Amino acid sequence: MSLAMILPMSAFALAASISPGPVNLVCLSSGTRYPLSQGLVFVTGATLGFVVLFVAVGLGLYSILAVVPGLKEALRWAGVAFLLYLSWRLFRDDGRLPEGGAQRAPGFMAGALLQWLNPKAWLAAASGIGAYTSGDLHQVILFAALYLPICWLSLGSWVYAGAFLRRYVYRPAVLLTVNRTLAVLLAGSCLFLLIE
Repeated sequence: MSLAMILPMSAFALAASISPGPVNLVCLSSGTRYPLSQGLVFVTGATLGFVVLFVAVGLGLYSILAVVPGLKEALRWAGVAFLLYLSWRLFRDDGRLPEGGAQRAPGFMAGALLQWLNPKAWLAAASGIGAYTSGDLHQVILFAALYLPICWLSLGSWVYAGAFLRRYVYRPAVLLTVNRTLAVLLAGSCLFLLIE
């Protein structure tokens, strides 16, 4: 595959990965609340979850959604339920930074599961596969290999942005406001999932 294909694939992966969405908001929230290492565990799970989804879509999984009645709707509602659960947890948070690992950030499996329940991830995978591959396994694998570091670095940048904000939100009242704002935004993203 030529450099002429690798550059557009990389640009697509960057635009799809770094643009705001439910996973990015959870990364930002993790950065403000927890040690970087915990936020990056979530990032790793979300990245690997997406790459596996991407390859599966490239191998034809997306076509199953058209064939199996109700599967697309079931995924949509499961995604909404999971996002609302994460929003509820964030909204209920008291604004005190956890000490000594008293609370844990969303982990590896939450990141992977969130990608599989995230219509934005399905859309990014399907449109990327459709635009840049002809269904050839080698092209799909190359695209996935490009996506892996780009997605991880993009999501990681949201965690680091949260860690940067953490310096300014160390007071419980400020962090409570940030948490509730992020919780409302995360819950609001469900509206977009329902109207797609």
